[in-house]
Amino acid sequence: MTSPPPGHRGLVRLLNTADGRALCLAGAVDADVVAAFQRRYGREPVRVDVIDAGSVTSLSGAALELVRDHLDAAALGGRAVALRRSAAFGRLLQQT
Repeated sequence: MTSPPPGHRGLVRLLNTADGRALCLAGAVDADVVAAFQRRYGREPVRVDVIDAGSVTSLSGAALELVRDHLDAAALGGRAVALRRSAAFGRLLQQT
């Protein structure tokens, strides 16, 4: 995995893992981190088997929208997505 650009405290990546394709989020995921992810991978949600947010410390509105878009796309396709969450991530999901 590559390091985020200087000034970014969080990251979002797509990875191929033993559990399938994973959307991984870590650290403080702000709008700039989401924009960098979308420049690299595109704006449309991709098929993922896992969303790993176990290392998230904070999420911006754009980051939360990115996660919800991927969950919604999976639900529309009739697929379940495993969700690994940090305590901070769990609190954010409950608030919305």
